[in-house]
Amino acid sequence: MENCAIEDRVVRYWTIRSHDFGAVRKNELGSIMGRRWQEELEARLPQGSPLNILDVGTGTGFFAILMAQLGHKVTGIDLTPAMAAGLGLDIAFRHMDAQQLDFPDGTFDVVLSRNLTWTLPEPEKAYAEWHRVLKPGGLLLNFDADYAANVRSESTQNCSVAPDSPYGHVGMTEALGQKRPAWDEAVLKKVGFSHCRTDLTVGRRVLGAADLIHAPMFGVFAQK
Repeated sequence: MENCAIEDRVVRYWTIRSHDFGAVRKNELGSIMGRRWQEELEARLPQGSPLNILDVGTGTGFFAILMAQLGHKVTGIDLTPAMAAGLGLDIAFRHMDAQQLDFPDGTFDVVLSRNLTWTLPEPEKAYAEWHRVLKPGGLLLNFDADYAANVRSESTQNCSVAPDSPYGHVGMTEALGQKRPAWDEAVLKKVGFSHCRTDLTVGRRVLGAADLIHAPMFGVFAQK
């Protein structure tokens, strides 16, 4: 019941913020930030024919759009479908829980995610699901930061200031009390991924000055 309450709160919060958040992401798409992200992702993808890619927690469709622009087949899922916007590209947006995917085993070549795992009530369950829907040899590219340990505990967006803010859930999962991305790498191996590795320089390279000093973005990459 507690996890359901957390999910409901997160959905309500991001639905309210979808317009403003969408404007930010739309500006990013046409900026040097968008180009940096596209180059970062493209450099990590297998070469060859178009890939079947799942963008988990797609939000406004930022990653989904960048991948569709490269010619890949893309599906974007989110708990808040009001945020998705495909800009006329052929992207399948679906309303779905990242921790309980409605796809057959071995559907996708690549699973992408950005700034999602730290908000999930059961991130280990999500990692297991992402592993399940990947084809053998498929890749997981997850970009996140240790926001829980370094940002939310000091944020003004807490329960007393913004009752609908998910950032009020300090320590809402076991993962948020662990050192990341070491925790992520250990869990990925536990659920069956191989060749797991992390990159602590992603934020500096892609976000530049916009990367948070106390919660720099990292990348966690793994192969099924």
